[in-house]
Amino acid sequence: MLFLDIAIIIVYFLIVIGIGVIGSRKAKTIEDYALAGRNLGFFMYFGCLSAVILGGASTIGTTKLGYEFGVSGMWLVFMLGLGIMGLGLFFLKKISSFKVLTISEFLGKRFGDESRLLSALVASVYALMVAVTQVIGIGTVMNVLLGWNLTTSMLLGGGIVLFYTILGGMWSVTMTDIVQFIIMTIGVFFVMLPLSLSKAGGWGALNQQLPDSYFSFTGIGGSQVFQYFLLFCLGMIVAQDIWQRIFTARTNKTARLGTILAGIYSLLYGLAVSIIGMCAFIVLPNLGDSQNAFASMAIETVPTGVLGLVLAGVIAALMSTASGTLLASSTLISNDVIKRYFVKNASEKQSMIVSRLTTTAIGAVTIVFAVWIQDVLVALDVAYAILSGAVFVPILLGFFWKKATSKAAFYSMISSILVIIGGLAIEGLHSTNPIMYGILTSFIVMIGVSLVTENHPSEVTGAMEERSRIS
Repeated sequence: MLFLDIAIIIVYFLIVIGIGVIGSRKAKTIEDYALAGRNLGFFMYFGCLSAVILGGASTIGTTKLGYEFGVSGMWLVFMLGLGIMGLGLFFLKKISSFKVLTISEFLGKRFGDESRLLSALVASVYALMVAVTQVIGIGTVMNVLLGWNLTTSMLLGGGIVLFYTILGGMWSVTMTDIVQFIIMTIGVFFVMLPLSLSKAGGWGALNQQLPDSYFSFTGIGGSQVFQYFLLFCLGMIVAQDIWQRIFTARTNKTARLGTILAGIYSLLYGLAVSIIGMCAFIVLPNLGDSQNAFASMAIETVPTGVLGLVLAGVIAALMSTASGTLLASSTLISNDVIKRYFVKNASEKQSMIVSRLTTTAIGAVTIVFAVWIQDVLVALDVAYAILSGAVFVPILLGFFWKKATSKAAFYSMISSILVIIGGLAIEGLHSTNPIMYGILTSFIVMIGVSLVTENHPSEVTGAMEERSRIS
């Protein structure tokens, strides 16, 4: 890379740091810090939600899959898009009716304190692991761009994300996400995709030079597509970072329309990035590590000056998801664990201090894990496997089945977590079976225990039933 491109990326880093400082002035209450005051209009909401969905796995991971399998590599992001659309169509109205900060706070109101604590720990681990994937992605891109050591790159990128997230919370994340959404949209759709196709010789050249399997929507394998459904489609429905963004919308209409359009945007993004990976297979057939396909293709095809913008867009996508999931994890721990059990009756100022300290600690753990794991897709698989298996069934039945009991929710989460972790340990991190076993176990335990235990509806459950009768 030439100095101009590196300068553009450095300027971008300085801009997001500056936005973090501005955001710190707006985050005066815990609701400002965690939910941007529940006051985002349509464009801000749509851009922020799209930015948090599409991060390291969506960009770097899908390019890698496109390089290895062709157009079917899009299924990873397709399932994210389908999951977010399903959330908007079927769950959003019920979610928005509760004035809560976290997914586990809802489960606590529905099923009691034990379920709240357990779900908070599970969901925070999921959010932390997704943040880990983004820091790995940032390090990978900077490693290819600047030739720096991968660990050094992750420390720098992760440190910048942590800095502006600590300062302003959701206000900083929101303002940086809008910048990042614009940059990544221009970089991927209007620069990287057309230039990659041109460099590869056009769509005709792809047809001639790539194997037929690269144009099959099932080339990656039916079992892998099903695994992505279990991991990402179901995971989107019960992800704290997504719920937290929904709570930032000014109105339910804004939340619903923005969520559906963000899902459609995700589908288009997944297709575009998988095609870039296919082009990279032709242009760079001997690439040593396919995880570097996007950054290497950008260096190969994009002219000086524009290259800095494109790669800033990739880093933007990574940073937006990293900051959103980092904040989600820290909100879960601070709101549902620390302030509930250790710092009770905290004032607004004390709550802000707790939130910032928790964000700092979670961010440090995230960077350490990123340096340790160093594989985007492995970290993401583990995160979504535990979340989908443990939390999806209690959330689903908590919304739609009146007879679900507190004991059933708690035991279903415990049993599914044990089954999933045991299955991953025995069959390997890439196996689909542990997720299916975990979800099936969760259903069986949830229904079975609910049928043999007495249900004591909470005030919230009664309110849910009343709203159901009214609607």
